Amino acid sequence: MDLRLENRRVLVVGGSDGIGRATAELLLSDGARVAIASRSAENLAAAADELTSATGKRPDTLVLDATEASSGDAAAAFVRDRWGGLDALVMAVGGSVRADFASLDDADWLRNYEFNVLSVVRVIRALAPLLAAGSAPSIVVLGAAAAKMPYAHQIMSNVHKAGLLGLVKTLGLELGEAGIRVNAVAPGRTRTSLWIKRATGIAAERGIDLESVFAEFSAEIPLKRFAEPEEVAVMATWLSSPLASYVTGQTINVDGGIARGLL
Repeated sequence: MDLRLENRRVLVVGGSDGIGRATAELLLSDGARVAIASRSAENLAAAADELTSATGKRPDTLVLDATEASSGDAAAAFVRDRWGGLDALVMAVGGSVRADFASLDDADWLRNYEFNVLSVVRVIRALAPLLAAGSAPSIVVLGAAAAKMPYAHQIMSNVHKAGLLGLVKTLGLELGEAGIRVNAVAPGRTRTSLWIKRATGIAAERGIDLESVFAEFSAEIPLKRFAEPEEVAVMATWLSSPLASYVTGQTINVDGGIARGLL
């Protein structure tokens, strides 16, 4: 299927690893002009090399820490300098912290809020005017299935990822007036470097092999396995394309069925 991505200008924040990197690869493969942003110059360089090898096209790169107050302005300046405008933005940032409610203080909550929510707000706020002048403009935010089915001991992520659902729904209303579509993808358990690191620690602690850990955490997933990053990236790529022209304000689960709610 032709997603009509040829020459489409797309910035993927968090594009050096995991689902963000997989999304960048699909976008490049379908002809988009892609820039990937990450806080690590080393990770960006490695990802750019890998993406070039995989697709034959080299992405632009931007060193960007989305938790910094200047991140939105830096992203906007980069886009204006490189392309003069923007057609799609993918925000693949954020993460979870495993901790009990009683162990978390105000600083923990504020730090995680900045990481999961305010980072997204800053970049979208700065880039919205450039997107409004783009072609079939789209914003895709990577959320989490935990926003719809909270996990114990991940309260900060549960709360803040749920906040992203409200952000996306509201921006779908407000930015729709400028023709900008805003959607979220909510992955479930996905075999990213973060999950591999966590599973490796559990395996070492229990004296079992890595695949046994993944099998244990797959048991409650109806499809009985973790997603690969590419499987989530397919949805993010489609939502970034003109083919999703009548979809906005939505949060779409790509979670193997783990979130049991109707909505």
